[in-house]
Amino acid sequence: MFANTTAFSGFAVGDLEAAKKFYGETLGLRTSEQYGLLTLHLAGDRDTLVYPKPDHVPAGYTILNFQVDDIDAAVDELVRRGIPMERYEGMGQDDKGINRAGGPYIAWFKDPAGNIFSVVEGPPLT
Repeated sequence: MFANTTAFSGFAVGDLEAAKKFYGETLGLRTSEQYGLLTLHLAGDRDTLVYPKPDHVPAGYTILNFQVDDIDAAVDELVRRGIPMERYEGMGQDDKGINRAGGPYIAWFKDPAGNIFSVVEGPPLT
């Protein structure tokens, strides 16, 4: 039934204007708005819908991962832009907040709504 349809991801935020500023200005992503919704135009034609939800409660897991070639440079730039890295007990994170304890190198950060994102170094995970 859905084999030949278009699909896209989406997630909620409590404040769409704060999200637009964070994704567009702070992260430098291309965004657009239509019908009171925000779309993130991600590399690889992976548009992601961001919608307002007044009683938004962020998920307790990573909702979006950004693949990077150099995680140290990515983390340094995020911190320079005022985005702190998240720390999780038992995750083998170094002083920068990067988990280097097995698997791909990864670091987590949050958007203004508390949604969790990551930067992951290396080839795409399949």
